[in-house]
Order: sequence, then structure tokens, then C-alpha cells
Amino acid sequence: MTTNPSLSRRSLLQLFAGAPLLPLGATSTLSLLALSANPALAVMPMQMPTIKYTNFNSMAAPSLADPEAMATTTVGSFLELNFENGQRKSYKLAYQPFFITGDVVPKTLGGSILAGGYVNIHNQPIMDQSKMGSERQIFSDCPDGTSLLKLSNPKVQGITGKPVFAVVQFEYTSANLAGEKTYGTLPSQIAILTLDQNQNTGKLNLVSYFNVDTASANGLWITCGSSLSPWNTHLSSEEYEPDAPFAAENKRYREFSKNLYGNEYSANPYNYGHLPEVTVHPDGTGTLVKHYCLGRISHELVQVMPDNRTVLMGDDYTNSGLFVFIADKEKDLSAGTLYVGRLGKGFSIDPNDPATDIQWIKLGHATSHEIKTLASRLKPEDIMSVLKADPKDPSFTKIFYDGRPNWIKLKPGMEKAAVFLETHRYAYLVGGSMGFSKMEGTTVNIKDKVAYSALQNIQDSMVKTGKGWNEESNIALDKALVAGGVMQLKLGGNKKDQLGNAIKSNWMPLNISALMIGEDIAQDTLGNLANPDKVSNPDNLKFSEKLRTLFIGEDSGTHINNFIWAYNVDTKKLSRIMSMPSGAEATGLGIVDDLNGFMYITANFQHPGDWLSPLHANVKETLDPLVRKNYKDKYGAAVGYLTADPV
Repeated sequence: MTTNPSLSRRSLLQLFAGAPLLPLGATSTLSLLALSANPALAVMPMQMPTIKYTNFNSMAAPSLADPEAMATTTVGSFLELNFENGQRKSYKLAYQPFFITGDVVPKTLGGSILAGGYVNIHNQPIMDQSKMGSERQIFSDCPDGTSLLKLSNPKVQGITGKPVFAVVQFEYTSANLAGEKTYGTLPSQIAILTLDQNQNTGKLNLVSYFNVDTASANGLWITCGSSLSPWNTHLSSEEYEPDAPFAAENKRYREFSKNLYGNEYSANPYNYGHLPEVTVHPDGTGTLVKHYCLGRISHELVQVMPDNRTVLMGDDYTNSGLFVFIADKEKDLSAGTLYVGRLGKGFSIDPNDPATDIQWIKLGHATSHEIKTLASRLKPEDIMSVLKADPKDPSFTKIFYDGRPNWIKLKPGMEKAAVFLETHRYAYLVGGSMGFSKMEGTTVNIKDKVAYSALQNIQDSMVKTGKGWNEESNIALDKALVAGGVMQLKLGGNKKDQLGNAIKSNWMPLNISALMIGEDIAQDTLGNLANPDKVSNPDNLKFSEKLRTLFIGEDSGTHINNFIWAYNVDTKKLSRIMSMPSGAEATGLGIVDDLNGFMYITANFQHPGDWLSPLHANVKETLDPLVRKNYKDKYGAAVGYLTADPV
């Protein structure tokens, strides 16, 4: 009896690596095919060794000794697999992009489409007319949150392996053709990629691209990080919610409205700052719904716990807070209860210090439908009076909002509207610890019941001399740490809210402590303002249960190149595994432990060559022409994933 040769190749892969395994790169694919041509391999018995532990071997940070390495995605790291039988295998990591934004790619259901291209509320292209004679559809240089998934009943054409899908969102565009900054002025786009997964190697090939219609959600505002829900949907984000009482004063917001609707005043600020959810359909298309009941905050991303109900949220703001939403029903975010955390005394960012307890304040319960209805009919002045100057009126309460003092007074009967439409202000009013700064990526280690949250910067409202600092938050650091750090939150049950009512979840954060922090330094010879051998300005976080590894992507104004790091929570080893083009932010980090037998690490980047002073003063002249050559004159950015070649 003979064995199917393609199955033998797959078994050979599994023998070498243990399943699940990272997809192979081009070099190892050729070697594998050559080996599998040997008929003896087609019938060799396969003994599957068991992986004991994994280890990433760190790469060096690129330098001006190799400018090309600084001006593109560079991967010089290795994944080492250690087996129970004493064997050890090493794999050299590499990066494989699906496309560079601005590429013309096949369109799902026929035709072609511009990758990362912007459209208005009528799904018509938004044109860049800032440079006469060079008019073109605007496309993003800032791909961000990415979810990789499969469906049980796919129905797509042109597939030779197995169809899988990636949902990719595009946060913003840095500048127009005239060089004018365009951050936050365009309605964010979300695309669904249909991919062909080679069953021998795990390689993913782009088949087609579908632009999700966002009109029913009133368009999207600054979609940043994302996560894959336990029920296989893409959970998006809208960060830096428009300050509704003062939206008319915000030039950027008015430009957003103009690009979306055709005029500066049609966009309702209360429609933004919520949670969009994308469902992928079997034909590679998809639909989107926006949930209004998880609080209107700076949603960096959300992480749903294994109970399918408890949602821990990143809040990327100055004067941000710890927020948890508990859904009424499993796998349904359309109704539930919102809580804000209140810290005990002794909050510290020293990893050697004990954890700080967290108490939880119930803010309110709502359905998405009722809050969406309130958003459509209420004006900010209907909910609360908000002043920027002290009215000398004791009926007003002084709070801090985005680092600035506000004086607020709630209108009678407007508690529910305030909870879900003016969440930051109301949470402060009722005693939430609104003193964090830039709380970004959030992920969960299920086995240990620990969540991780990134503080991109530890400054401003966290520091006693910083803007927005308030004693009530119980966060009172003596000194800023611009390099930021990663916090850990122990999860558990038997919690009660401020009124003594039981919180119906076994996945509530019980306490918070520092896992690791960066290190600010005097500027080094290359230009770094933080220790390049430590994490700085962490942003994206994802955890692999299979590898017992926390992956960390940087959004740094302190490293010349931003990196992706791997931190093994058992060995405590931190390894640099990837470097982004200089000036670019690491985004789109995602971990799928098993997708048809393969493991995937997705990675994108944003705004290559976004030069900062004094950070890039020593490298800009050398690197700028190289970055422009590699990435469409700095208007393009990559969407892709990591591969592994055996060595």
C-alpha cells in the first residue's frame, strides 16, 4: 500500500516541527519538495515527537552598518523547538507580505481594487486632489489590527489548498500628496482577504480583497488594534473618541465629516468611539455591526475572555481607565453591563513591588440599540454641562479629561446617556481611577488566568507633576517613564461592585502589577532615546498558549526602529524577533495557534519614514531615500506574516 505523497510531505513537516507549526518560507519549501520526491519517504513511519518548550533566539537591532536593513522589515531571529526526546530543531524566521498598500489586487466577486483605498459613505473613492495633475484615490499607509480565521463552510473559487481569511483594518493616512498631515480626517476602512493556504507548507497566497461596507455603522473613526473573538468574528476599535461637546471646534473632525458625508457637520460625534464587529461570510465578503453599549472610550482593542461574556478593554487616552463589559449572553455583545475599576493604594510600576487591588464600580446596563437611539437624538448639552473654565459654581465638579481640566454637571435623568456616551467623564464623576495614560494592547493568558495590558507611555496623568494628574485615581508616580511598560492583571471571580452586588464573571481583574518596563536613556550615538535591548513604548500585545509566549509590538518615539518581541512567561526570556522600517510602528500583531495545523504570527507596520526630531536626526539623511524606494515614496506599508525555514 502506498501513501499519498502530499500527505507524506505534510507528515514530514510535522515530524520536524511538531504540530502546529509555523508556515515554511521559500527556501525550505524547495528543500521539502526535493526530499519528498524520494519514494522511500512516502512510506516512512512517522513518530510525532512532543515539544517540551520553545525558545526564540534574539536578533540584533539593525544599525547604519547595513542601512538597507534599517529601511525595511528585517528578521534575523530563530525559533528553537526543544523536544521531550532530547532533539532540538531551529527555524530561521522571515517576513512574507500579502501586499503593500496602494497595490492593485483582485477584488472578491470580480474586478480589481486598490489595497487600503478609501471610500465615502456611498462607497465612492475619496480622491486626493491636493496636487494638481497627480490626482488619485487616497490609500492608507497605516494598516493595523488583523484577524486570521477559517470558516467551516467556505464557498470561494480559485483555491488549490484550503481557503482562509484575514480581516485587516486601515487606521488612517499620514499625509496627502502635498505633504499635509491627514491623521484622523478619513473614514477608516476594513478589508477581508481571501487567502489560499498551501496544505504542505502553510504558505498563504492572496486570492482576493473585499472592502466591508461601513455605511450602516455611520462610517468608522480611527480603527486601531483588534482581536479575534472566541466565536470567530473580528472585533475592531475606534480610538480617541471625538470630544462631543467641542466637536464643532475640531478642524480634524470636521474634515472627517466632509470626507465621509460631503460636508463638515453631518457626522454625529456620538456615533464614534464604539466597538465595530465584522462577520466574515463563506464567499469572502462580510458585514459589520457597531456595538454602542461597551462604553464610548478610546477603544484600542478589546479582549474577550474564555467565558464568551467578559470583555477587558484597552483605553488609549490620557486620563483613561480600566473598563470591563459583561455581556448578558455568551457570544453576543449587543447588551450587557459596564464597569470601571478603582485602584487601591500603592500602585507601582516596579516589577518587584506587590500588586495593587482593584475594586469595580458598576456604571450601568444597556443594549446597543437603546444607546444608538440616544446617540441619534441627544446633543451633548442634553446630557451634561461641560466647561473648560472654572464657573465658581459648587454644583459643578472638576474632573480631568484627556489631560485638561473640565467642570461638569450632569443633567437630571441623564445617567444612562452619560454612562455610555460620555463614559470618560461619567466614570471620573463616580470615582473610577481615571489616571492611566495610553493603555493600549490587551491580551489574555488563559492557563494562568492573567491578562496583560500595554502602557505605551507612563507619563502625564500617571505622574504627580503631569498634565491631568489627579489624586483621586490613586496613581501617583514621582517620575515619568516615556518608554512605558507592560502590566499584568490577575483574573478571578467572587467580586462585588461598589453596592455589594455580585459580579457574574470568573474573569474579572483582581489586581494589577508591572510585568516589565522600558528604560529611558540619554540619546545614544544612533539616536535611540530608550534602551534598544528592552521593550519601549509597547502597543500591540498577543499571547500564544501553545508557545507560552507574550508577543509585544512597539509604537515607539524612542527607538530608531520599532521591534516585535517575544517574552516566554516561563523562562522569562525576552527576544527581539523582528524590526520594522525606521520611523514605522509595529501593528497588526496576531497569533493563531492552530489554523488547519499551522501556527501564524501576523504583522503589519504603519507610516515608514515618519521621521521624528531628535530621534532620527542621525539616520534620516541616509534612510529616507531607501524607505521611499521600498514603500511607494513613503505612502505604502505592508500587511503580512512570519515564516520559518529549518536550519
